[in-house]
Amino acid sequence: MGKTLQIVMLVVLGGALLVGGFSGGFIAGHLLPLDAAAPITVSSAPAAPTVSPDSQSATPQDLQTLFQPFWQAWQLIHQQYVDQPVDNTKLMQGAINGMINSLGDAHSTYMDPATYQQATADLAGSYEGIGATVDTTGSFLTIVSTFAGSPAAKAGLESGDQIVAVDHVDMTGTNPELVRQKVIGPAGTTVHLTIDRPGQTTPLEFDITRAKIDVPQASGKMLPNGIAYVQVTTFGETTTKELTAALQTLLAQKPRGLVLDLRDNGGGFVQTAIEVVSQFQGSGVVFYEQPADGSKKAYNVISGGMATKIPMVVLINEGTASASEITAGALQDYGRAKLVGVVSYGKGSEQIWTPLSDNSGAVRITVAHWLTPNGRQIDKKGLTPDVYVPMTTADRQAGRDPQLDAAVQVLMAELNGSPIPTAAPTLMLTPTPVVAPTP
Repeated sequence: MGKTLQIVMLVVLGGALLVGGFSGGFIAGHLLPLDAAAPITVSSAPAAPTVSPDSQSATPQDLQTLFQPFWQAWQLIHQQYVDQPVDNTKLMQGAINGMINSLGDAHSTYMDPATYQQATADLAGSYEGIGATVDTTGSFLTIVSTFAGSPAAKAGLESGDQIVAVDHVDMTGTNPELVRQKVIGPAGTTVHLTIDRPGQTTPLEFDITRAKIDVPQASGKMLPNGIAYVQVTTFGETTTKELTAALQTLLAQKPRGLVLDLRDNGGGFVQTAIEVVSQFQGSGVVFYEQPADGSKKAYNVISGGMATKIPMVVLINEGTASASEITAGALQDYGRAKLVGVVSYGKGSEQIWTPLSDNSGAVRITVAHWLTPNGRQIDKKGLTPDVYVPMTTADRQAGRDPQLDAAVQVLMAELNGSPIPTAAPTLMLTPTPVVAPTP
């Protein structure tokens, strides 16, 4: 995903609510995984129906006058549109989509059945596609992040890349969600992408073979000088289990310090974020949930974490979003860890995902904001690192990781009692604008 949504707070199966924040998702907005899904076939209406008095009377009494123009437009479409019969299901989906879009909130969206399936599939950690999360809210489909080792990463796609053509067909003026559907596809097939990259004067061309992508949600290894390295790529169904297993293996080797890598992590389950923070912080509030009435509900650390004392540093970048920002923000507020990297994405709102009846997809409505333990607003601001270190295209092409190098230096300075290096304030970046992100 060159860089990262979705955040889900709770999953209640059986037609209840899917509570989410970004997809990060990142899961954020429309930061959806580019994975393959079975096509949804929508049959056309067998006839051109008219709106009967019974149909209009089904509208609640107090809304009948308000909805009269809607039913009038519905009937006119069926009576006058040149290409009949029209597809009633698509009309219904379009009406819902327009209603949600009228809220003017980038994270409140309608998802058709296929999109809804794709938006939740990545939390299980398996994909068929190119292995990227994308932003569908701008003029072009934009790469937010890539999975390590994915076809997108191997091809060299980067955060900020805009897909301007698919299979040599210009996507100018095409809804980015439709572009995303053109990019996804079954493993083994190839898609040709034309990319506009910031800083490049000419488009870049990529042939990418789609694949099934199984991404570990948490993993770890030992670095030189007794430093443990733990990477969390998403906050999904198996993250906590994989994280605790990695920590058990690493802590048995008596590391002196630990680097937690949350770069390009678009989020996931908020409950998982609470569980991850709880492995490193012994007590306190993980985050506050603030709904429209201004009240605050605290979500607290779960006691019994495995690594609450070891010195640590957290890596963040522009692809760190949602649940990963909750995690990094909590550890920064408590002084538990310095943040190293660049300003994070800035997705700090909570959505409720509600499946609609008859497998008609789902709506996602923003219901609250998230605040760090110190009351900091994450949404549209992101987290500012304690030590600013960028990652350039040249770094990636050369296989360099100056952010990880800096994290180790910060950790070693702390362990040795030396001054911790910081960047000049003039080098600090502003958060990635969230005009209409996905997620």
